[in-house]
Amino acid sequence: MKNTAFHDIHARLGAKMVEFAGFYMPIQYQGIIAEHKRVRETVGVFDVSHMGEFEVRGKDAFDFVQRMTTNDVSKLTEGAVQYSTMCYENGGIVDDLLVYHCGDYLQLVVNASNLEKDFNWLKSNITGDVQLIDKSDETALLAVQGPRSLDTIKKITDIDLDDIPYYHFRRGQVAGIDCLLSRTGYTGEVGVEIYFANDQVLGEKMWNAIFEAGAEFDIEPIGLGARDTLRLEVGFCLYGNDIDETTNPLEAKLGWITKLKKGDFMGRDAIVKAKEDGLKRRLVGLTLEGRAFPRHGYDIAVDGEVCGTVTSGTISPLLEKGIAMGYVPTEHMEEGTTVNVMIRNQAVPAIVTKVPFVNKQ
Repeated sequence: MKNTAFHDIHARLGAKMVEFAGFYMPIQYQGIIAEHKRVRETVGVFDVSHMGEFEVRGKDAFDFVQRMTTNDVSKLTEGAVQYSTMCYENGGIVDDLLVYHCGDYLQLVVNASNLEKDFNWLKSNITGDVQLIDKSDETALLAVQGPRSLDTIKKITDIDLDDIPYYHFRRGQVAGIDCLLSRTGYTGEVGVEIYFANDQVLGEKMWNAIFEAGAEFDIEPIGLGARDTLRLEVGFCLYGNDIDETTNPLEAKLGWITKLKKGDFMGRDAIVKAKEDGLKRRLVGLTLEGRAFPRHGYDIAVDGEVCGTVTSGTISPLLEKGIAMGYVPTEHMEEGTTVNVMIRNQAVPAIVTKVPFVNKQ
């Protein structure tokens, strides 16, 4: 198991630590609900240094990433970021990821639990002049998220945050430390993600500067537990729950990042065929009344017959009711349709709901 550069800080703060994707990571500090509300109300800081970062270099690097991902890399300009997926030849999703246009190379940011799998998949499909470099162990990453996140970071950076559109990045210094600062995040809130050298001394300096700058906004550290509830409220997919090798991007409602007209890419033929044959199921949002708690793996039923599965579920701290995502047959996917989530052998009514459940940004 690995520790991030912030492990000693988490220990001092009394974080509940868990094993996740080969790292000891903080699941919570004072509690998921309180941490969730802090991010929605002012600002919170996440240690997400477990994420994977790959550099793709060489004269064929852009063509390679264009072939390996579903979104259209040719539309990226330098300093821009793109959300995308990688697929197997059968259309199943290898991972979802971010693609950064860094000028003469691309940076891919992948899920921690898929790091080795993703690297091997990409490496096994290299053709031409392409160098794939795993920079994960050299990279620390903090996500500063919430309505007062930019006000916090503006105090300690030479980067003009007002000049960075959503899903773009700049290089500069935060707390006197060289970094790549990206206007991205996994909460649905305004925020930044800060990439810098993975060093404990630098990590402490960065952390302390951010918390000093955010003190007036009651800034707090946030664990992976609240990260999960925050992303679910805004309908962001989680790999291993809502998407995986058994799902294709169209049934996961990721058609907006699946550019079938861009030319050939890995999995395109299978995805086109699935579309032509007619999708059999779709990922939908579900809301439940009261305190019924939908969980990953619970059955979804219609007229007593199981027809789908909950992929992610929680009690929304903001809405104070159960929310979930799951796959249902396309005939039951329309907004307002009532299905049942099976909770402890009880059929609990759930309404198909448009996501995001909570509108942010």
